[in-house]
Amino acid sequence: MTDLNDFFDPVSIGSPPEFEHMAGQSGFPHNIRVHTENLPISGLESFKIALLGVPEGRNSPASGSMKGPDCIRAELYRLAKIPGKLRIADLGNMKRGTTFNDTVAGLTEIIIMLAGYNVFPVILGGSSALAPAVDRALSRQQIRYTLLAVDSRIDYVSEKKGNDSFSYLSTIMHDSRSTFSHYINLGYQTYLNDQQVINRFNRRRSELVRIGDVRKAIHLTEPMFRDSDAVLMDISSVRQSDAPGCTAPSPNGFYGEEICLLARYAGISDNLKIFGLFDLDPDLDIRNQTAALCAQILWFFLEGFSQKQYETPHLSSANSGRFIRYHVRISDLDEDLIFVKSNLTERWWMELKGPASSPLYIACSHEDYIKASRDEVPERWVRGSKRLRP
Repeated sequence: MTDLNDFFDPVSIGSPPEFEHMAGQSGFPHNIRVHTENLPISGLESFKIALLGVPEGRNSPASGSMKGPDCIRAELYRLAKIPGKLRIADLGNMKRGTTFNDTVAGLTEIIIMLAGYNVFPVILGGSSALAPAVDRALSRQQIRYTLLAVDSRIDYVSEKKGNDSFSYLSTIMHDSRSTFSHYINLGYQTYLNDQQVINRFNRRRSELVRIGDVRKAIHLTEPMFRDSDAVLMDISSVRQSDAPGCTAPSPNGFYGEEICLLARYAGISDNLKIFGLFDLDPDLDIRNQTAALCAQILWFFLEGFSQKQYETPHLSSANSGRFIRYHVRISDLDEDLIFVKSNLTERWWMELKGPASSPLYIACSHEDYIKASRDEVPERWVRGSKRLRP
């Protein structure tokens, strides 16, 4: 049987920091098991999350991104421990393949192996050119998946070219074996994108939310994370003043606090299967500012994961007492809209009839229920019913 440790180099942080904010058992390293040279990780099935660095900068203008995982890890280990008893393993850095495609193939196998152990993979990039490994892993598991990207750009190009960090969606969408189903982009900036690409994804019924619209009501993005299978965050989605360490920065973008909140929304999603953070280039960083922000993004993701409530599998349990169902009559529809609210987390869903009248659920917000109560059809219901119903 393959030993997962064989895919990785042991963790090496380098010299200790000059000062420590956390003492004793209060620091992040006391949260986790670390793959070191003298202590490989065994019994992986006892862990909930595995951190894996992928020091790969090929097929990207950010060649320095290969240094990203170690820089993030050095800052992460200086933070506080995650509340609760979340079992985390740091597998170390994946050994790079002879070619870039070898690295993608190896990462695909690792993700599938972790799924076999029911361990959640957190990928520390490396560049977002690695995204096809996420697609291949989910496709080989026959998962018809939704991909959510927090990115200032839609990484798609119309002309045929090799896979890189600005065109990985082209690679995924042109692969006949892919089970990629739905795309969500949070934070795109219109002036950084080809309008024809935006139009193409709108025709596919993708959900594209501009940076200004996300920031205007950031809490409305939480249902989108709840309905996603993979979340890929590009650190260039953060404004340059907060994250200078990337190859394609923008003066506009998310503030550090906002990107951390989005990471927490990803963490609490009980549908999510993969999380990745990409495109930190330490060669362009200032006093490790971007690496420190990446570490805090991961911390908030892990903190959200530790608070996760697995509610989606129980939504159809009408008599559980955990949920309240609301039937709302809308004059433009032939049937009532059914909303489901959790008594525990106060999260909301909309219920649709699927094949053979089996229920399907779309995550939504309280605002969607209020809109329906005013005899308006919520946009999330329109999009979801077109996408999910046969």
